[in-house]
Amino acid sequence: MPFDPAFNAIFPRTTDIAAGRLNIAGLDAQELTREFGSPLYVFDETELREGMREYRQAFESRYPQTEVTYASKAYLSRFMANIANEEGIGLDIVSGGELAVALAAGFPASRCHFHGNNKEERELREAVDAGIGRIIVDNFHELEMLDVIARAAGKVQPIILRLSPGVDAHTHGKTTTGTLDNKFGLPISTGHAEQAVADAQRLAGVDLIGLHCHLGSPLFDLEPYDEANAVMLAFAADMVSKHNMNFREYSPGGGFASQYMRDRPAPDINLYAEEIISSFKRRCAENNLAPPHLFVEPGRSLVARAGVALYTVGARKHIEGLRTWVSIDGGMADNIRPALYDAKYEAVVVNRADEEPVETVTIAGKYCESGDMLIKDARLPATLPGDVIALPTSGAYNLTMASNYNMSLKPAVVAVKDGKARLIRRRETYEDLLATDVWEPA
Repeated sequence: MPFDPAFNAIFPRTTDIAAGRLNIAGLDAQELTREFGSPLYVFDETELREGMREYRQAFESRYPQTEVTYASKAYLSRFMANIANEEGIGLDIVSGGELAVALAAGFPASRCHFHGNNKEERELREAVDAGIGRIIVDNFHELEMLDVIARAAGKVQPIILRLSPGVDAHTHGKTTTGTLDNKFGLPISTGHAEQAVADAQRLAGVDLIGLHCHLGSPLFDLEPYDEANAVMLAFAADMVSKHNMNFREYSPGGGFASQYMRDRPAPDINLYAEEIISSFKRRCAENNLAPPHLFVEPGRSLVARAGVALYTVGARKHIEGLRTWVSIDGGMADNIRPALYDAKYEAVVVNRADEEPVETVTIAGKYCESGDMLIKDARLPATLPGDVIALPTSGAYNLTMASNYNMSLKPAVVAVKDGKARLIRRRETYEDLLATDVWEPA
């Protein structure tokens, strides 16, 4: 690339510049918006598959009894579920809707793990009926409800208890999940986790096979994984001794970081794998535990880099001595992350990708909120209406948290590979907005 080489780490690996224009998988990014409309989300299939293979290699080479399970809340569609299936990756789901999408793609329910802090009775029944592989039980209410559902179905449902180890992962307050004061998991320090183990052992409809924790996301520091393993595996040994728990599976969760900014690289996958596996083996040995089956749950780090958001520039507003606003045709309705927890992004003008930046601008969305800003201070070439701006590392959470705020239409999504593009989600229409509105004039 003739532009800043640091961009290479945040765009898909198939990205290059030709005649001053940004290309993804051999396709001109601006031409993609002309064909499929704007805003547009582009997923690079090669990047997705390579990321999954790298995760499997990093973990399985260090501990063959590891299963990589994709945290699909980051982004799920039938296209995505199918790729995960073909690449031998499991699915971590958190709702009946995500299970429905997985099943519609032909993904085996037996390779799905069902998370969530307040699963509905209907969702649990659907999961049990589908033959879900694991249900990650989060609380006593769910444990008792699931036991009733499984027995009524004539099944014994494998479960894993999600625990709170009381470890601070030093990430954003809205994305930390391993501390005591948190809605997720059964706390170890209060005795609730041990009580849940004892309760699960007496229930006929469930089979307690392991323990799980998740510290939050994104985790740039590696040390919290060892802290969590120390707490969790000592607790597991205690439960084996006290309650004869058959400890067969364990997960330290996910939370692996992605690089969003040129100057803040994320740890390499192999660094995460080395820290987690070496810590896991060491803590098992310290507690005289036979190392169980292990599963890890990457989400954003599997899809973030593979996704690029494309927007078209509209109005400009210059306030001398203060700021220049550049407005685009998307914003917080398709990417609420900057407004929600101050997420940071980079930007490239795709039809002027080899030009030097000459101005600092704020990239603003089109929605009726002052907080609708995607990037506060972006260094760009001078932009004109009709230019297309790319925000790389947009594959995780943007689309799954998208809304119809201001009755906006959710964008189309295309998958690209080897110079070809295929639509995997069409742009919404006004008819879609009205499809669930049942009002009729009196």
